[in-house]
Amino acid sequence: MPQPSNPLASDRRGVMFVISSPSGAGKSALSRLLLQSDKDISLSVSVTTRPRRPSEVDGVHYHFLSVKAFEALRDRGDLLEWAEVHGNFYGTPRGPVELALAEGRDVLFDIDVQGTLQLYTKMRSDVVSVFILPPSIPELERRLRRRAEDTDAVIARRLKNAEGEIAHWGDYDYVLVNADIEKCFGELKQILAVERMKRHRQTQLGEEIARLNAELAAEAARLS
Repeated sequence: MPQPSNPLASDRRGVMFVISSPSGAGKSALSRLLLQSDKDISLSVSVTTRPRRPSEVDGVHYHFLSVKAFEALRDRGDLLEWAEVHGNFYGTPRGPVELALAEGRDVLFDIDVQGTLQLYTKMRSDVVSVFILPPSIPELERRLRRRAEDTDAVIARRLKNAEGEIAHWGDYDYVLVNADIEKCFGELKQILAVERMKRHRQTQLGEEIARLNAELAAEAARLS
């Protein structure tokens, strides 16, 4: 991952920024917009056993692996989270994420509900999660068909699975309705900006407080 251009980035711990949604509700489009507009966040590139779509590039959208290779990573404990979704495996490599957070770099996760819940169990204080809802189920189906990358059978399965995914909306820190992508994207950026400033992520505050206390003690001694 590239080093951040923000000189203060090393003074805070990075954010694990998770975006989830039913397939077709907009999480991938919103993720792309965020990556294009914010140079201080990088995408966590997942590994998957799903076949590559024509529009996807190996190593950019996913690392495409065989089932055997995926299982080897999982069994060695090299995945921060993993899940089976729509008959395929997905997972997040552990090392790059832990390094980025320690160096004050934010990591974007375009993952499903199962993966998000696993991240909670391991690194909850680092995770900020956003669930994206479609404005309606008919609109969700229109978006899936407009994508023109899935068969009717796959679309039907994604719509069926959407019910179970939407049921987890209450597990997320934030919930947005993607009726207008520009409006939704603006709200998403506001969430990230606020979360970056949370006290527990400002690793330099201890030193700042110590400095202020020393100045107070010196001033008190001068005035006594």
